[in-house]
Amino acid sequence: MEPLMKKRIINTLVACSVFLALLSFSSGSVFAKKVLLKVPVWFPTALPALGTNPPWVAERVNAIGGDLKMKVYEPGKLVPPKEMLESVSKGQVNAGYTTPGYNMGKLGDKGAIFSAVPFGPDAPEFLAWVYYGNGRKLWQKTYDDAGFNVHSIPCGLIAPETSGWFTKEINSPADLKGLRMRFFGLGARVMEKLGVSTSQLPGGEIVPALQKGAIDATEFSMPAIDKRLGINKILKYNYYPGWHQPATLFDLIINKDTWNGMSKAQQTIVEVSCKAVMTDSLAMGESMQFDTMKENAKAGTKNMYWSDEMLATFSAKWDEVVSEMIAKDPGFKVIWDDLQEFRSNYKIWNEWAYLPRPGTVRK
Repeated sequence: MEPLMKKRIINTLVACSVFLALLSFSSGSVFAKKVLLKVPVWFPTALPALGTNPPWVAERVNAIGGDLKMKVYEPGKLVPPKEMLESVSKGQVNAGYTTPGYNMGKLGDKGAIFSAVPFGPDAPEFLAWVYYGNGRKLWQKTYDDAGFNVHSIPCGLIAPETSGWFTKEINSPADLKGLRMRFFGLGARVMEKLGVSTSQLPGGEIVPALQKGAIDATEFSMPAIDKRLGINKILKYNYYPGWHQPATLFDLIINKDTWNGMSKAQQTIVEVSCKAVMTDSLAMGESMQFDTMKENAKAGTKNMYWSDEMLATFSAKWDEVVSEMIAKDPGFKVIWDDLQEFRSNYKIWNEWAYLPRPGTVRK
């Protein structure tokens, strides 16, 4: 065979091999159809470490996604936040940014376990259970069992929140009785046992509700986030620690038909971007609270720490809530038992590896 002919044959075979390789990787961006994820959000994007997560993810997706793009819409621009889950499930919008604790009425109280657990895991332990325990599988199953056609991706994390803003000092459980309070997730069930009437208002409705006298007290998030809403200008007693939310997780939900129609490469870009924002949101949140606390104190905020009596009361009431939920909902028990088994094992590592947290000693 002539050398020139041999070279042509070899080049042709190489070209065919490359083509077949690309074809076999048709899940990659070369042959992927264009996808635009339109993402309505629960939180205004101006809120640091909370609302900033979806734009952060969208920026990364748009930079590397090729045929995959993401656009974020402020609360209420595409769908009302409270209708987001149904809208994504039905395909009226193809994605949304939320947290399961905002959908307790649709998922059951068990859904809120994947947002935050009173007296529960902090950020590292929570992530360990979600990513390397059964947490994420159970999280998705909770949506599936409730009949929602969504694919859930953990997509944001913040450390402890403050546990309430009040007009006065709270020195005993009796001081809580009769209050009308905005409170999130499973912690609200604890407050209800103490005679508090709770509601789960979106962040943008909290200050107007306080101004109108519709609620007497509130919790929302971390000090820097609460300050952006102006809560500190109305209520002066801010209580710690965040017993109700030692860590809080968020998720990007994508319509399952949209998700299944995306290429493997597109799916991976979203998954990796969401996993990356876990680090960014946690670091951002941790970096800015101390300055806000100092500024608030100078402006008249009283930073308060719950007494041992009050923390013991909250803990005891939480135990009652858990017992009632286990009796009422077998699905809650499955998730709770799995989390508790993981925590009992994690405790071995935690007790041996970590120093006692010195920040809990206040002067």
